[in-house]
Amino acid sequence: MKKYAVVIERGPNNLSAWVPDLPGCVTTGRTIEEIEQNIREAVELHLEGMMEDGEPIPEPSTCVSYVELQVA
Repeated sequence: MKKYAVVIERGPNNLSAWVPDLPGCVTTGRTIEEIEQNIREAVELHLEGMMEDGEPIPEPSTCVSYVELQVA
C-alpha cells in the first residue's frame, strides 16, 4: 500500500487537486468530497497507465505539514 500526498487548492469557481509525486495527475471538483473521490480515481488511472507503459511506480516522497500563525 502506498500513501501519496494530495494538494487541494481553491479556485474562483471550483477546487483542484494534484499529486506532487505523480506529475500530471490532477483533477477538479466542486466539493472536498468530490475532489477526494476524483483524485483517488485519477491516481488509480495514472498508476495503471504507468504500469501498462512499463514505467516504474514512484515511491511517495512528499510530506505535508502546516504552519499555524497569528495574523494581525
